[in-house]
This record gives sequence, structure tokens and C-alpha cells, in this order.
Amino acid sequence: MRKAEIHMQGRLTGVLEERDRDYTFTYDAAYLADPHAVAISLTLPLQTGSFKDKRLFPFFDGLIPEGWLLDIAEHTWKLDPRDRMGLLLACCRDCIGAVSVIPLEDRK
Repeated sequence: MRKAEIHMQGRLTGVLEERDRDYTFTYDAAYLADPHAVAISLTLPLQTGSFKDKRLFPFFDGLIPEGWLLDIAEHTWKLDPRDRMGLLLACCRDCIGAVSVIPLEDRK
């Protein structure tokens, strides 16, 4: 299982997890309690329950670089181009825009 904290504008918004057969995203309770909280994506509206999907959520997949930048990342870090979570964890700590992905160590 791999996990990452999702930050927006430097503030923890939730946690993304890759499990054996699915992905989950859960907003942080403290973030949800803030009356000024906004959703990180229209496809991931604010809610207390977890979002679940068998594939990496399109919003997070869209953060992964493309083209020559992706080629450089794959070769530099020897990443499998089909491992979308691995690419997200390796390449999206400092994304263009408000969202960043901070990998958490495996806590089995």
C-alpha cells in the first residue's frame, strides 16, 4: 500500500491511498471543518466519506507530467510508465498549480 498527503496551497487537504485493488481519497477532517475549505477538484467534492475507484482518479492522473518531461522522469528514476501512482509520487511533489503530492512511507 502506498500513500500520499495531498496539499493545496501548502495546506493538508487529504490522503490518497493505493491499495491492492483500488484507490481511495479521503479529505482531512480538520480541512473539512474549515468554513473556507474548497474541493481540490469538481470530481472530488467535499465530503466526509472516502472516494474509491479501481483506477487512479483522473484528477491525480492529470497531475503527472507528459511528453519529454515524463520521459526524463521515467529514465532518471527508472519508473514503469504504467505505474501511475509511482509516477505521481515521484513527480508531483512540486506541481505547477495549487496542489502538491507528498509521499508517505509505507506503514503496513
